[in-house]
Amino acid sequence: MSVPFEERGGALRGFLDAVCGRLPRFVAGGRVPADTLPVFHFHDVTVDELEPKLRFLADNGYATIGADEIAAFARGEIHFDGTRVGLCFDDAWASLWTVAAPLLRRYGLQGITYAIPARIEDAAGCRPADGSSSGPPFVTWPELRALHASGVIDVQCHTESHSMVFSSSRVSGFVGPSYGDLPLLNRPQLSAEPSLRFLEPRELGAPLYESRSRMSDARRVSVPLDLQARCVDFVERHGGADFFAELDWETRLRALVNRAQPNGALTIESESARDAAIERELDRGRSVLNDRLQTTMVKHICLPWGVSSPGTARALERLGYRSAFANRMRGLFAVRAGDDPFWLKRLPNRYIFHLPGRGRRTWI
Repeated sequence: MSVPFEERGGALRGFLDAVCGRLPRFVAGGRVPADTLPVFHFHDVTVDELEPKLRFLADNGYATIGADEIAAFARGEIHFDGTRVGLCFDDAWASLWTVAAPLLRRYGLQGITYAIPARIEDAAGCRPADGSSSGPPFVTWPELRALHASGVIDVQCHTESHSMVFSSSRVSGFVGPSYGDLPLLNRPQLSAEPSLRFLEPRELGAPLYESRSRMSDARRVSVPLDLQARCVDFVERHGGADFFAELDWETRLRALVNRAQPNGALTIESESARDAAIERELDRGRSVLNDRLQTTMVKHICLPWGVSSPGTARALERLGYRSAFANRMRGLFAVRAGDDPFWLKRLPNRYIFHLPGRGRRTWI
């Protein structure tokens, strides 16, 4: 099964979003209507990238709000005057602690982070908040607790593990030397909790299959770990990274896979198993964060890659979540009063400069 177009990114998708009128009017020079709330997303940030945007917001009188207020606005429970924005920092990278929080504090603003508890490590203490990036790639538990206690960061959920799962039994490629360039969070999951493991760059030769978000309607295809290990061992015994300089390297690996799995069939989970796995990710992601932070405030979610499904949306409502950011191929990239609270949408942070105010940009 191919990955649906609505789950893909890229230049074509961005072009279609622009020409189909999905960008709010303020992006092209208009005002921000009273029924529209701009919400912007960031990931890993640097001082040079983030500070000019926060300065623009502060200089032009914009105030930031938390996830509770965004959900209440979408549900029509509160109203704003066009000077409120949401700032979302997905994944809770280490730069949330070292860069974003200090800058938000300096400019009197608040951010929302959507954290991934299965990716967060314990530590003896907090890193210096000096803009450096040594240590684990994501915030540690002491850092996340400090951010939550400070009020500068509203901590919410990004599922338990932010997993991509194999969704096809057709081999689409193999882990090669360039696999290390794949973003950390895009590496597919090999095994779920409690032995959570993702495919690592060191596993040269491991077969790759078409992958989709765990939050999609795809049913997971389980690859035998002994097959993965056999391919990795084969490459290691035949030169490691140098093996991929051979002209026939792919033919040899495919032959190995075909011998081990002659009919190409792999185990596919049932629909009920998929639904249970999605519900566990949603439930445990929230419960672990609430438990580790000693709070009950985690009740909103951003779904990885913006991918959801009708079943995921129903599970969110059943579990008592108040809102979810999730994309689909219709609707404006902003939160509007009356929006479905489980299909909210956001803008890339570059569009902050398109808001009304001094220093505004009016080109797309």
